Amino acid sequence: MSEQKLAAEVRTEFGKGFARRARMANLIPAVIYGHGAEPIHITLPAKATTLAVRTANALLSLDVNGEEHLALVKDVQRDPIKQIIEHVDLLTVIKGEKVTVDIPVHVVGELAPGNVFNQELTVISLEAEATHLPTAVEVNIEGRTAGQHIHASDLVLPKGATLLADADALVVNISEATEVSDEEAQASTEAAAE
Repeated sequence: MSEQKLAAEVRTEFGKGFARRARMANLIPAVIYGHGAEPIHITLPAKATTLAVRTANALLSLDVNGEEHLALVKDVQRDPIKQIIEHVDLLTVIKGEKVTVDIPVHVVGELAPGNVFNQELTVISLEAEATHLPTAVEVNIEGRTAGQHIHASDLVLPKGATLLADADALVVNISEATEVSDEEAQASTEAAAE
């Protein structure tokens, strides 16, 4: 994942009133913290920030008054109704430093006919270099049949990544598809309608 460059401005005002005014001016309040340093309160451009944080664990290169900061997006607070970003928490990282992140698990491939899968884990905890974070871990279920299981230890991790989750954690379970007769389907539909 490549880093995205954003210009940031240090802010000295705080509170709901300031945050509201900042959002009206197309700015998003944020804070950079980590490595024992004092938190840096900043504002970020709304449009560029919204695009940058669409991916999980986005890495940002921030220009704060001419000083360069490399930061990982740790938390994004959104308005529950409008879904606009209200605040962003950023964690300072250093090139080469290993960080703990939750990476999405994507299932790819087609099962053998007559089988279904149940994805037990949608994210997996990894330790990886901050500047080389994977966007996802893929689980290939091609041709698998009922009774097979894929555990966290079976995942093919990106180069340099270390599994932090329990190695025995079930990621995908494959079972036979159960057939529902027309009478059972109609009975369940009628029961749901009552």
